[in-house]
Amino acid sequence: MSFLASPTFLRRVLWADAASCLASGAVQLAALEALPALLGLPRALLLESGLFLLAYALVVGWVATRPQPPRALVALFAIGNAGWAVGCALAVAWLAPTALGVAWVAMQAATVLVLADLQWLGLRRSAAGRETAHAA
Repeated sequence: MSFLASPTFLRRVLWADAASCLASGAVQLAALEALPALLGLPRALLLESGLFLLAYALVVGWVATRPQPPRALVALFAIGNAGWAVGCALAVAWLAPTALGVAWVAMQAATVLVLADLQWLGLRRSAAGRETAHAA
């Protein structure tokens, strides 16, 4: 079984997802008074998305501890990450953030798109690995 087809690959991707969300959420909540002016984003958006990111990080981190991450949850995380990227694009278009705000939102969008792609890759490879193991 290759590294990409192993549950270890998916768990590592999930840990990266959890860590990135934990970091972003923690920054947004810790600097909640300064960020709206720096980023040009509404305080309520930063508060609510920061809280969501922390909760999401806990759920994804828990799933990452499973020996075999549930495929349906990993697929849901990948879809959610793609949706987050779309939300980031809409936020930039509708909210007119500062240049630093555009960079903050673009960094989140790029990160979640890479994570979504890696999650789908891990799902495809782990399915292929299981089919090969069953055929042998």
